[in-house]
Amino acid sequence: MSASALLPAVALLLFIVTGCGSDNLGTSSADEEMVFHGQIYSIRGLDPAAVSDAVSILSIARINEGLLQYSYLERPYQVEPLLAQALPDVSEEGLTYTFKIREGIYFQDDPCFTASDGKGRELVAQDFVYSMKRIADIKNSSPGFWVFDDRIIGLDAWRSETRDPKQPTRYDERIPGLNAPDRYTLQIRLKRPYPQLLWVLCMHYSFVVAREAVEFYGDQYINHPVGTGPYTLHEWRRNYSIEFVRNPKWAETGRREVYPSRGASDQGEIDLLNDAGKEIPIIDRIVEFVVSDPSTRWLMFLTGRLGTSGITKDNWDAVMTDEKRLDESLTSRGITLSSAPTMTLIYFGFNMDDPVVGPNKELRQAMAYAFDTEKWLSQYNFRIIRPNGPIPPGVAGYSNRPVPYAFDLQRARQLMMVAGYPEGIDPKTDRRLTIQVEIGNAESPEMREGVELVASFMDKIGIRIVPKYSTLPAFFSRLERRQAQSFRLSWIADYPDAQNFLQLFYGPNASPGPNRTNFSNTEFDLLYEQFRDMLDSPERSAFCQRMVDIVIEECPLIFLGIPLDHELQQPWLKNRKYHDFPYGMEKYWRVDPSEMGR
Repeated sequence: MSASALLPAVALLLFIVTGCGSDNLGTSSADEEMVFHGQIYSIRGLDPAAVSDAVSILSIARINEGLLQYSYLERPYQVEPLLAQALPDVSEEGLTYTFKIREGIYFQDDPCFTASDGKGRELVAQDFVYSMKRIADIKNSSPGFWVFDDRIIGLDAWRSETRDPKQPTRYDERIPGLNAPDRYTLQIRLKRPYPQLLWVLCMHYSFVVAREAVEFYGDQYINHPVGTGPYTLHEWRRNYSIEFVRNPKWAETGRREVYPSRGASDQGEIDLLNDAGKEIPIIDRIVEFVVSDPSTRWLMFLTGRLGTSGITKDNWDAVMTDEKRLDESLTSRGITLSSAPTMTLIYFGFNMDDPVVGPNKELRQAMAYAFDTEKWLSQYNFRIIRPNGPIPPGVAGYSNRPVPYAFDLQRARQLMMVAGYPEGIDPKTDRRLTIQVEIGNAESPEMREGVELVASFMDKIGIRIVPKYSTLPAFFSRLERRQAQSFRLSWIADYPDAQNFLQLFYGPNASPGPNRTNFSNTEFDLLYEQFRDMLDSPERSAFCQRMVDIVIEECPLIFLGIPLDHELQQPWLKNRKYHDFPYGMEKYWRVDPSEMGR
């Protein structure tokens, strides 16, 4: 999962529960047990091979599934079987992974299954072979190929054969490292050890799709997903709403998934096991609406119509006491506050292809020194912390080092002179240096305020910041085409390992891959290619720290923040636990109507 996103709390979902009848956001009928309405941001699409933003992935994970998933309640994070019968058998040298696929798992009913008059067929191992090849197919321009790049024997050679747009891709051609020796056996053979493989197989890029659906819908498959998951897409009205309903194929085929029975780590979480062994999904229908106005969202939560809510800058003082505790006006209603650090890095990125910012390290460093950390954290009510590098706390490989480029205007102005822009003036034009910043969340007042604050920082060293606001799809399109001069972006961890963050600087991962800054450094790339294959060891840690040093010195981005997840929750929303990888986790949630209206 390449979960690039723009919002610190993008993984959080806000839900409304309704009974029978209707309201101004949607309707529910008497034969439904439970309906949720939620707030989302614009979704790019529902094809696992085509998108990399967290908002879209949250929706995809309701419909599609993979071999493995994260345990919902266990910490530290663990992987567990989903469509696989068990964790794989791994050869002694760690290069061959053999999975047994669960029998009796079916794709949802869909017109694409013409051979069975629209009845969804059984999942087989060959479906995973096909799905992984789709990620590798150059014609698909998938942003997710980095998870398999130079890993599986024969896949890169097969990929190179897909380059010609006039030739159809030969999906039936055998690949030595990707085989289905029988109906329910999948074998993956690696070029070298891949310590992160099990994490990768939990990501949406590894989700299985039906070949019939992709070929039936063609370019429109991104709008017509067909999966094996707990929900199916019922209706999608872009920029307004999206609706999911319980997948009837589960009941028809007798598929039984249950709520976990282990993982609550302390006495305060004991209620999380109340539904242990209960069949999931518990929710019948999920309807999400785009509600861009923060005031509207907040009012909806206060009136009990939203199950959860983040805390915006403007609401912080009304919600939190001076002791940073939840105000009594909320606790008296049974509303609770959960707080947790996230594995998310918010950054201001420079496009290293750009002729102005790309070749000028001193200019980038000057801008980093001009960044006033204390004012920035205060702007966000200290709901974020300033990163000390590209790896956030809680991720294997994090080091507790000082924050780089501590605020120093004198040093910033000196570097501006070295960069060739004394006091921000371009001697070639005798005008102020202007840098355009791409922003993909134009509807967020908090985002706009943040951009304005950064502009005020840069103004002190003579740089004029010009923001360019666009929709998320347009924003990501410009990044993928390397057209942005600079941009604000977040990286949400795909899995809890430093490699997942360091890959953002690996040259071959440049756009449309996860290296959005298009950073390229020979020493870094050589170190990374050795590091990514290493098991945990002092040597691996040393490699990690050297790569972090290179990134900090070259300054392809300014580290803006690591969000702290502060979320309010209504007393009637049950079974919800913060998860850094929340994709597909709504299947565990429940509502207790007896707790409503407190």
